[in-house]
Amino acid sequence: MLNKGTITARELASRFGVSTRTIYRDIDMLSSSGVPVYMNKGNGGGIHILENYTLNRAIFSERESKNLLMAVKTLQATQYPELDIALEKMGAIFKNASNHDWVEVDFSPWASSPNEKNKFNDIKRAMLERNVIRFEYVNGEGHRSSRLAEPEKLIFKNNAWYLVAFCRQHQEHRTFRISRLKKLDILAENFEKKVLPKPRVEEWNTAPQSLTPLKLCFKAQVINRVYDYFDDSFLIPNDDGSLTLVAEFPEDEWLYSYILSFGSSVEVIEPEYMRKIIAERIRQALQLYEL
Repeated sequence: MLNKGTITARELASRFGVSTRTIYRDIDMLSSSGVPVYMNKGNGGGIHILENYTLNRAIFSERESKNLLMAVKTLQATQYPELDIALEKMGAIFKNASNHDWVEVDFSPWASSPNEKNKFNDIKRAMLERNVIRFEYVNGEGHRSSRLAEPEKLIFKNNAWYLVAFCRQHQEHRTFRISRLKKLDILAENFEKKVLPKPRVEEWNTAPQSLTPLKLCFKAQVINRVYDYFDDSFLIPNDDGSLTLVAEFPEDEWLYSYILSFGSSVEVIEPEYMRKIIAERIRQALQLYEL
């Protein structure tokens, strides 16, 4: 109605599957609640709302309307069915909704193939249509295995997407990191939804881990990467433009790989034994390139 301008009671009744009497009653209720809706009789008449009126003036603030648009636009990145229609309808409610191209959400990483983006959408489609999926999976230890699974739920946690699915090989629900899911196929076979327990997370080490106090000094040229992961409260600016990070970490392979990924742009200050571990790993890497 907001998009069309003027519409008849008969058209509204047909659109919503109710009687014209119900439409007239609803119009009276809207009018009494302060919505400027009017009815004109005769040829060319009908029901219309005062020009330039938008619901956000009565219900939503400008900031709230923008937040709502952003939420729907974010969900649109999953190509969820009929969201384009929803955005079109919101364009009638919020007059500035047509200008919603200021945000784009893409779940595929940089430098990835188009199939990486399709993988997320294929999983979403398999979930909605309850299709069994087949894929190869590389777990946290680097082991590759073939799986048949019933996709149940998507989880976004710690900057990564995970799939909760019933794994037929292990006959229990498992959680898989989507970026490590390879060669995905959607099968024609359908499945019945099961009771979803608290999932076993294959990517997360559920065993308690002790934390190691760590002090790292990052050079200025890599500060942007440091801010991607750490809050200001963990960072100490230095006079030369570098940053010192003071925090506690689980000491595992990820931590060593993360430190080494900065090359000569990071120095382990403390603890001393970790300096020696990093130095030894660098020596081992150099051996690969010695002539």
